[in-house]
Amino acid sequence: MAASENIGRKRLVVGAHYGIKEWIIQRVTAVVMVIYTLVLGIGTLMMPAFTYENWVHLFNFEVLHFPLGKVLAMLTFLSLFYHVWIGMRDIWMDYVRHAGLRLTLQAFTVLWLVGSAVYAAQILWRI
Repeated sequence: MAASENIGRKRLVVGAHYGIKEWIIQRVTAVVMVIYTLVLGIGTLMMPAFTYENWVHLFNFEVLHFPLGKVLAMLTFLSLFYHVWIGMRDIWMDYVRHAGLRLTLQAFTVLWLVGSAVYAAQILWRI
């Protein structure tokens, strides 16, 4: 009878409870990155000449004085960083058994990703 207690609403669920939500978020961020990569690739192929000014124009285009190019690029960078965080967190949780080392690696990963996001924003909004 003990096995029947693990079925239905009485089932004991353990773990971090990430599962499907994180899986869906990782797929959505991947789709965002693929779409932006295709748009950037098509924009590059349609350039009259591959110059610095034309390359900057890919990121500086505006729609009704709204910097759409920079916003889309920043959204893609944030998607990339969140996608990386999910993947690296799962790797650290699955393969690093020592809790202190795992926490240290996760902390360094977060610091690296936040620093990368700040650096990407600084570069993107400067051009």
